[in-house]
Amino acid sequence: MPILEHVLVPIASENDAIETCAALEPYLDEVERVTAIHVIEKGGGAVDKAPLEKRREDAAEFLAVVDGRLSADVSIDTRTAFGTSVVRTLFEEAEDAGATAIAFRPRGGSRIVRLLAGDTATNLVTDPTLPVVSLPASEDG
Repeated sequence: MPILEHVLVPIASENDAIETCAALEPYLDEVERVTAIHVIEKGGGAVDKAPLEKRREDAAEFLAVVDGRLSADVSIDTRTAFGTSVVRTLFEEAEDAGATAIAFRPRGGSRIVRLLAGDTATNLVTDPTLPVVSLPASEDG
């Protein structure tokens, strides 16, 4: 089974959706299916960052970008998930979807910002339960 047969692709924002699609496009010949996912991080007892309905609407917009950019070339599924740990939720959703790998585009930010906010990219590749593929920056972004 090819590693990129069915990739779960995390999407954080509209701009991230555009840049992730551009980074994934050169590899679509190897991909049969993409499950694009936006994880709404729950506070685990803390106050959520924004009203839930607004966050769901935003997620639908972000995922629609992926569907619009890639659906002519590959089968697309979209999901919105909720969890207190983005990384744990991504692996749970990947298993549930039957993904063969998680493909992501590392996001920028200074080292101090990543240290204080938690570096999702580092956490994704530390002790993964399935292959994790870091997509290179596209020529568009």
